[in-house]
Amino acid sequence: MPQINQLASLSQVSGADQIPVYNTNNGDARKMSVNALLQYFQTTFAAPTVSTNLFTPGAGFNVTVPTPVADQQWMILQPAGTLATGTVTLPLNTGVPDGTEVLITSTQTVTAFTLALNGAAQIFGNVSTLTSGAAIRYRYYLATNSWYNITNETSGFNAAIQAFLNNPTSANLRAAMSDETGTGLLVFATSPTLITPILGTPTSGTLTACTGLPIATGVSGLAANIATFLTTPTSANLALALTDESGTGAAVFANAPTLITPILGAATGTSLSTTGNQVVTGAGKQGYATGAGGGVLQATSKATTVVLNKSCGQITMDASALAASTTVTFTMTNSVIESGDVIVMNHITGGTLGAYTLNASCGVGTADINVRNVTLGALSEAVVLRFAVIKVVDA
Repeated sequence: MPQINQLASLSQVSGADQIPVYNTNNGDARKMSVNALLQYFQTTFAAPTVSTNLFTPGAGFNVTVPTPVADQQWMILQPAGTLATGTVTLPLNTGVPDGTEVLITSTQTVTAFTLALNGAAQIFGNVSTLTSGAAIRYRYYLATNSWYNITNETSGFNAAIQAFLNNPTSANLRAAMSDETGTGLLVFATSPTLITPILGTPTSGTLTACTGLPIATGVSGLAANIATFLTTPTSANLALALTDESGTGAAVFANAPTLITPILGAATGTSLSTTGNQVVTGAGKQGYATGAGGGVLQATSKATTVVLNKSCGQITMDASALAASTTVTFTMTNSVIESGDVIVMNHITGGTLGAYTLNASCGVGTADINVRNVTLGALSEAVVLRFAVIKVVDA
């Protein structure tokens, strides 16, 4: 009789194939079909479906899922309170049958939760927080050597969403929403009772059954002129309904209305363009307001360029000597100035008043300012000039 290592190899087995079995009752070896052996195992041994493991971990724990002895491995974490960190290491991939599931649940929240792969290629639907009372379930797929999340808790859900999924109450749904209005229970009824609702503009409906009457049939307590306007909303009826109106005419909704001799009061705006005169009466002023002006101090000499990007202001010139009957020219760089503008300029202080004549010519962003000493002697004075830019056009 040949030894087993002398037999030819068999790559596939069928239920009718025979295997040798030593029978203790008869004291010799006999043959048995594969189907008979399978039937014996199925009737004798109950294949486990769930294996449960209970842990009471502390902060920073790392517990490992045992090598599968069942189709489902249930890991129960029962810490004393909320944990800042914790890790569950999945079973070693070389010992995990295809389709094995690992269920992890915790009675307390693990704020920074980690799943260690332990040889698997990757995990899909990983979570970074394990919420109190929530459960996560992963299934292993041998072909990709990967774990897949088959529960409804993912890293994309915030705490409020998870709380609603665990306990779907109206209050938890409201907490999970970011644009809700009001409080109370969620309404699914077709005839709900609403307490003081703000309806906005209803698109349809019948109000005749309400306690108050619709506008069309009159509203008690309203003045006659107001009721007239509500039923016929014209500008004339609105003027009649008001008690503090001024003038008559149509109500204005236009962005650029035509107003006849309006009294504007203290008007503000970015610009004012008129085709008629601008007239100031009484003690009114016309000019630049605070913030439009500035000041600059000239350095080195009276010919040194100054920079002042303002519509008005003052220039304090250098105190160097200016000979009699002599003109000095300096440049003021100013982004407000445009070609053709006029600069109004006066000598206001700092030296001999009346001893100087002033002139300016403007270009784009610049002005050349001429200062002439018209006396018979040299003057060494820090002349203070005050100026204002006036817009001028040729046509």
